[in-house]
Amino acid sequence: MLAQRDIRLRYRQTALGVVWVVLQPLVAAIIFTVVFGRLVQVPSDGVPYVVFAFAGLLGWSFFASAVGRAGNSLVGQSHLVTKVYFPRVLLPVASVGAAVVDLVVALPVLLVLMPVHGIWPGPQILALPLFLLFIAVLACGIGFWISALSVYYRDFSFAMPFVIQVWMYVTPVVFPASLIPERWRWVFALNPLFLGLEGIRWAAFGKGTLTLPLAASSAAVAVLICVGGLVFFRRLERRFADVI
Repeated sequence: MLAQRDIRLRYRQTALGVVWVVLQPLVAAIIFTVVFGRLVQVPSDGVPYVVFAFAGLLGWSFFASAVGRAGNSLVGQSHLVTKVYFPRVLLPVASVGAAVVDLVVALPVLLVLMPVHGIWPGPQILALPLFLLFIAVLACGIGFWISALSVYYRDFSFAMPFVIQVWMYVTPVVFPASLIPERWRWVFALNPLFLGLEGIRWAAFGKGTLTLPLAASSAAVAVLICVGGLVFFRRLERRFADVI
């Protein structure tokens, strides 16, 4: 119910509605294709750059939207926190759930772009939901940290968009991980989104630099973030209604 309400509020009185969910990553992919694919000629592991960029932006847009909503879920719904008792952890989780609906709307565009450009997925495409679920769980974990901290320090709400924007450029969203020297890839693998985005491209295209050690590193960092965020959230939860 919370997720459904979030979706209705977001698209109320919009002419295009959920079409914005498709337009944002698609227009961004076209812009990056012109700038990076044509002008700078960034390689894309043998995949047409527009499809390569859209796959990365699909996962990234989902993550950024989910974290943004989850991070503001407590402060933005303070009337619920102060008036009604319920497990507060449901608010950031519901916010991520609303972002999942947006992802489901945008995902078919990737599945259409692939055959249009002569890309036919192999059996590894069945693993795609697992990598998307990984990104959703990671967004919940980060949302626990940011939403709890924002109750006490509103600076986190203002800093979050900037941090997410910077985060994009240190993550292989519009460039392939193969550009990173092999000896330094383990450093980038400490970014948990490395596993999510490289996993999406491997599932869709059957290509990429994802290896078991790199995947294990990203997964381990993600587990620490999620478990630590949940514990931190539950410890502060009892004072949310008094402070907010």
